[in-house]
Amino acid sequence: MAGLYFEQFEVGQRFEHEIRRTVTDMDNILFSSLTYNPAAIHIDHEYAKGTEFGKPLMNSIFTLGLVVGLSVQDTTLGTTVGNLGWEEVAFPKPVFAGDTIHAETTVAAVRESKSRPAQGIVTFEHLGFNQHNDVVCKCRRVALMMRRAS
Repeated sequence: MAGLYFEQFEVGQRFEHEIRRTVTDMDNILFSSLTYNPAAIHIDHEYAKGTEFGKPLMNSIFTLGLVVGLSVQDTTLGTTVGNLGWEEVAFPKPVFAGDTIHAETTVAAVRESKSRPAQGIVTFEHLGFNQHNDVVCKCRRVALMMRRAS
């Protein structure tokens, strides 16, 4: 399904995204390297053995990006102009290589743009879960969305 236009969103609308993804150690190392994040907790297995987790944590920004990415096919693919901001980002549980992440999205707000009549603003609440259905990521994302052509 392609993304939805501004007029197709309603407050309370909920999406259970079908695509899931198992995250890997290579995802973590590559993402951390590409973003110049040398934190040992993400890339150094020996260091991580001495932490309370005993193994590397997935980079939280990777987790956030994945959770939003899992939502795109059902919500904003080809119909978003851009993200306007992020609110209330939280990571209640850690993510580790081997975890399988799935996501749900709820539309929290819909409003017309005062400055861009051909577009509207939608606030999404994204939840990311691991394979045990523990919430591992939650956020509110404000997106500028296309309207249908008149």
